[in-house]
Amino acid sequence: MVRGAAVLPHSAGKPVRVAVFAEGEAADEARAAGADIVGGDELVEALLDSKGKSIDFTRAVAHPSMMRSLVRLGKILGPKGLMPNPKVGTLTPDVAAAVRDMRRGRIEFRVDRTAIIHAPIGKVSMGPAQLYANMGALTTALLKAKPDAIKGGLAQYVSKVAICSTMGKGFEVEASSLLAAVDAAAEAMAAGA
Repeated sequence: MVRGAAVLPHSAGKPVRVAVFAEGEAADEARAAGADIVGGDELVEALLDSKGKSIDFTRAVAHPSMMRSLVRLGKILGPKGLMPNPKVGTLTPDVAAAVRDMRRGRIEFRVDRTAIIHAPIGKVSMGPAQLYANMGALTTALLKAKPDAIKGGLAQYVSKVAICSTMGKGFEVEASSLLAAVDAAAEAMAAGA
């Protein structure tokens, strides 16, 4: 299963509220990085008491030391796609970096049962260069997430690429142009850093 995350050089524009499950120094770092909600066991208990009704965040990050407490929230956070996971970088010792990435424009992707990956890369109001750089960042993340069993490069891994607006017509993109987009993304990330 292909699953991962990409940090876009130009934000896709969706508002993000980040909750961090951490205590001590990690909690202080998360607050400094701009987390909206920071808490440890007391936050876990509050979510359990409300049976998930008090969830007012769109993303969740956790320090590994909190995993034992977080397991109890699996049935609440899991169905909403909020359960921290090391595969997508939301269960990490560096919670501050994860919060900064989410604020910057981090997206998560996974392959569905029809072998399609749906991922937002921007808004209609963005310019072509920004969309191109975001597509390159997503392509870079997809190549990093490629299973070892798939040999070869992009052509063996990606069979077809289309770009479309939410309810609009899709336009096919040549897979070979994605490699050039990877370079554009690297330049955009370097300029933004």
